[in-house]
Amino acid sequence: MKFPASRAIHIAAAFLAAASITACASRPKPMGPVATTTSPPGERSVAARPQRPGGVISETTEGTPPPGSERDFVINAGDRVYFDLDSYALRDEARPVLDAQAAWLSRYTDVRVRVEGNCDERGTREYNFALGARRAASVRDYLVGRGISSGRIQTISYGKERPMDPGENEQSWEHNRNAHTAITEGAR
Repeated sequence: MKFPASRAIHIAAAFLAAASITACASRPKPMGPVATTTSPPGERSVAARPQRPGGVISETTEGTPPPGSERDFVINAGDRVYFDLDSYALRDEARPVLDAQAAWLSRYTDVRVRVEGNCDERGTREYNFALGARRAASVRDYLVGRGISSGRIQTISYGKERPMDPGENEQSWEHNRNAHTAITEGAR
């Protein structure tokens, strides 16, 4: 069976159009980094919440992080504990997170951390810097008490200068009253 030339051209053109549409089809974007939070009281705690572009939190994980990596620390130990208003005393729910941090740091002895004390926006700048320093020191002292060398732990206070949550309500302030343990060196 012989096709007329014009029909063969139309078939070829349709095939090329279909192939180019398939080649240009968009694919889903890969998921971004893991959100680094341990939920404050009143929120459902999620061990790992990968974040999609645009800040949308996903409940699915994208695989196991490499052991000894920053992501491994965040997922398996947690990197943040929360404090009550005008307080640097560790809450009961902070202790399991800090115990997990100490166990993780004991396993990865080359890792060094910086504990960052943070406050909500209320109070003077000076007051919040002092309170943030006390919060960071509380976390450092707890980790040292669990066998982590103080030489591996730096502390810094950001006071109210680096809020996690820019809102101006109790829920936002609760998020901003924290101590964040950040890995500074030695992670894989």
